[in-house]
Amino acid sequence: MGNMNLPEKSVRQQISSAISIVVQATRMSDGTRKVTSIAEITGMEEHVISMQEIFTFNKKGIGPDGKVIGAFQPTRIRPKFLERLRVSGIVLPPSLFEKETPVNY
Repeated sequence: MGNMNLPEKSVRQQISSAISIVVQATRMSDGTRKVTSIAEITGMEEHVISMQEIFTFNKKGIGPDGKVIGAFQPTRIRPKFLERLRVSGIVLPPSLFEKETPVNY
């Protein structure tokens, strides 16, 4: 399919229908890599792939050992893929997406 000239919108539609989750990892100032964002692809708006962030890493500072200190927090948005997970036998508690208390690491 390398020689096919597909319209850009068609390619983006294929991407948005094939990928559900985008996990972003970032190299921190201390050299470690951390997952900094988990987002769900929700579809297309015109020619743009739309996404909603589900979890995000909030950097709090640098510890005495030079390591990045932060917390992974939900955005309080329930992802649309929860029903597909449930049908597959994976049940996530709704509180996972609503917790006020961040997960530190």
